[in-house]
Amino acid sequence: MQRLTRSGGKKPRKRKWLFIKCILSAGLLGMCAMGIMLLYLFQSELPLADSDRNSQLLDQNGNSIAVFSSGERNRISVTLDEISPWLIQATLAVEDRQFYDHIGFDIKGMTRALLVNLKEMDKVQGASTLTQQLARNLYLSHERTWSRKVKEAMYTAQLEMKYSKDEILQMYLNEIYYGGGAYGIEAAAQMYFGKSAKDLNLAESAILAGVPKGPTYYSPYNHMKNAKDRQLTVLSALVATGKITQSQADEAYAEMLSFKSQKQRTTADQAPYFRDYVRGVVIHELGFDEELLEHGGLRIYSTLDMDAEKAAEVAVTSELNGSEGLEAALVSIDPRNGHIKALVGGVNYTQSQYNHVFATTRQPGSSFKPIMYLSALSSGKMTSVSKFSSQPTLFHYDENRKTYSPKNFGDKYLGEIDMRRAIAASDNIYAVNTIMTVGAEQVIELGRKMGITSPMEAVPSLALGTSPVSPFEMASAFAVISNQGKKITPVAVLKITDDKGHVLYEAPSPKAEQVVDPAAAYVLTHLMESVFDTGGTGNRVSASIKRPVAGKTGTTSTDAWLVGYTPELSTAVWVGYDKGKILGTAESHKAAPIFAKYTEKALEKVPPKIFPIPDGVVSLYIDPTSGLLATADCPDKQLEVFIKGTEPKEVCAEHGKGKGESVQPLPVKEKPESHSWWSDLKRWWMD
Repeated sequence: MQRLTRSGGKKPRKRKWLFIKCILSAGLLGMCAMGIMLLYLFQSELPLADSDRNSQLLDQNGNSIAVFSSGERNRISVTLDEISPWLIQATLAVEDRQFYDHIGFDIKGMTRALLVNLKEMDKVQGASTLTQQLARNLYLSHERTWSRKVKEAMYTAQLEMKYSKDEILQMYLNEIYYGGGAYGIEAAAQMYFGKSAKDLNLAESAILAGVPKGPTYYSPYNHMKNAKDRQLTVLSALVATGKITQSQADEAYAEMLSFKSQKQRTTADQAPYFRDYVRGVVIHELGFDEELLEHGGLRIYSTLDMDAEKAAEVAVTSELNGSEGLEAALVSIDPRNGHIKALVGGVNYTQSQYNHVFATTRQPGSSFKPIMYLSALSSGKMTSVSKFSSQPTLFHYDENRKTYSPKNFGDKYLGEIDMRRAIAASDNIYAVNTIMTVGAEQVIELGRKMGITSPMEAVPSLALGTSPVSPFEMASAFAVISNQGKKITPVAVLKITDDKGHVLYEAPSPKAEQVVDPAAAYVLTHLMESVFDTGGTGNRVSASIKRPVAGKTGTTSTDAWLVGYTPELSTAVWVGYDKGKILGTAESHKAAPIFAKYTEKALEKVPPKIFPIPDGVVSLYIDPTSGLLATADCPDKQLEVFIKGTEPKEVCAEHGKGKGESVQPLPVKEKPESHSWWSDLKRWWMD
């Protein structure tokens, strides 16, 4: 057998070429694998991220006002051009100077960090780029494992492939944590300095750019010295990169900064009580999954008017400021379409998230009376000139087996009065006489039609508002009166879209149900306007309201109310204590000024309008003493309105010779749309 010897030289050459082929093949396979991996990463979707997938709540103008998230994160997203250039430059200088030049990984920086760490035999230096930090914050935990490092590299590559550098930088500045619950530069700017990110100056930018490295350690609220030392580092980095001069750095470092008080810091979400209410509507009424709401990137288009909402919040806080433990609720609905325009569920959301707007444990007191009077007017059993004697009375009911003896506030009794005087003065005796005449069951039936869903007990005291209801129910019911007897179900959510803009839900067009005769609703409105006239229980705030308004106060030992409306808004205001503490005299008068302040501010850009007068209304001069048609001899004449067919036909014979002719009724016509002189006009009209 022949053998190959070393001298033949064939075997070493074969091995050499075989080695080269293996190297080339491995390199080719590696390149193919890398290409396949890059293609896979490019085509693969990035996982959901809490920050950019939180569903947003938008107001009636399409502006984002809140996010839905299980965490207590203070976050407001802004675009890159809404951020101060100083902040952008400071962040790049101290965090990632080569950001616009690398592909997501700073190879030089990583090598340098590796050498330093090997020298020190410890991890003393890192080299994460902004893209790596973003990938980590968006998609990963902060555990130090090899699997997390691999995922971080993959997500970093995907971010660089799918987004431009500006988009990555914008996402980073909206995502990074600045301490104190503030995620993103806009929330941080608002929290620390009470201003927008676009208005930050160099000194403020240098402070904030330094915080993310250690949000607790470098927080000016926690360690001012550390924050100033870090600010100096940031300013030095800006000088080193040529973005500012040393003189600018020195001036910025020496600047005295005005930080917002920690007590002034609140959640970035606006209208938090409304946000919580919408959350419940979306999940429980519209059937959306909570996980989808939390992380599905939905956009919830709502009815909220932020101008009205801010007016409501200011009205509540300004009146209750310094009143320890005193709570309030305000809800305002546009009666013409059912849109909820403002909703304040309490005085301070950070202290109590309980939404008093939907609390059904509060007695409405006399604010419930208009529902009963509307029932009386609609039935035809009573008119605005129907009279009862206001005096201590023992009422018998339940087939005379039970008795009820109501009292007027302060034991003040007015003698024989009509419905207008009874409403203005909130007379309890007249009210109970009315429910005894109409029947409690009929009042309950009408209340149900108008939107009262809480249980109502068919007893005489129902007339005085002893059956608890919520402010939401009261605003809904009064909206029916304002809307000429038409009920439109209140709505908060108009549309929901997914993260790609596809419509997932759209509210149906509002359907108006005529539950009360328009003429009856107008007659009651005309009577309720007297609540704000001289002698009315709302007179103390009449000077603050410069437009036609109708309403009713209500006071119990523990609850104060004012529920009222204009043609544009139906608003319920409640004030009281959570534990049922007795209200003092001053506290019981808080609801009316809240209503007045809110109504005027919310409608300051809306010209005053009168309540439209429907068909079927008759306007007549009445002698207030007899309740009959006034004559020229009657010393006092009162303009009153009636449902056509219920007006008095007899002429007053108590004055002059008793043979005077009736004064001709005024034609029903529109009044000028102004109210700086509204009360004077009404008095002139009735003279």
